[in-house]
Amino acid sequence: MGMTQIFSDDGHAVPVTVLKAGPCTVTQIRTQERDGYAAVQIGFAEVAAKRLNKPETGHLKASKAPALRSLVEIRTDDAASYSLGSHVKADVFSPGERVDVVGVSKGKGFAGAMKRWNFAGKRDSHGTERKHRSPGSVNAGTTPGRVFKGKKLPGHLGHERVTILNLEIFEVDVERSLLLVKGAIPGPTGGLVLVRTAIKATARKHA
Repeated sequence: MGMTQIFSDDGHAVPVTVLKAGPCTVTQIRTQERDGYAAVQIGFAEVAAKRLNKPETGHLKASKAPALRSLVEIRTDDAASYSLGSHVKADVFSPGERVDVVGVSKGKGFAGAMKRWNFAGKRDSHGTERKHRSPGSVNAGTTPGRVFKGKKLPGHLGHERVTILNLEIFEVDVERSLLLVKGAIPGPTGGLVLVRTAIKATARKHA
């Protein structure tokens, strides 16, 4: 929904991102016995029924869920504790908990090597003429006689899946289904993101 700042108890201004967290509807349950793994599929953002095709409508009909824009499957050990058609709300998280946020970064279109890869560019004097922002040499001449795959060159920047790890939940507003996450997250205002329990923080805790 956007960013703002909140003052902590000790008077520090904390930048937070406000997320609309559900309610998400449970649309499918995967079990170890039937599927070989345990997971829960949830849906978010109701849309008009005409926006869905017949396979999507039939899939949601089994769980008696309304027409939902986005579906995502999340692996969890307690999948059996969920039921079809139930709702997952913001209260599954608590202040101080660590989470990972997955989203699609802002698309920047075609970008040069300096903006895309943080190249320094060429110097401004000693004969440099209209090549200040170029990437420079891209291969070694006759040997190998080609440009290696993966060479950092100008091209499409942004609009890719990005995961930010170990963000702290600053506050949870259950009544308005809001999460206030400390710091920034990928994507534009209004973008769709996935918030999950922090994988690395949980692994360290168990270790």
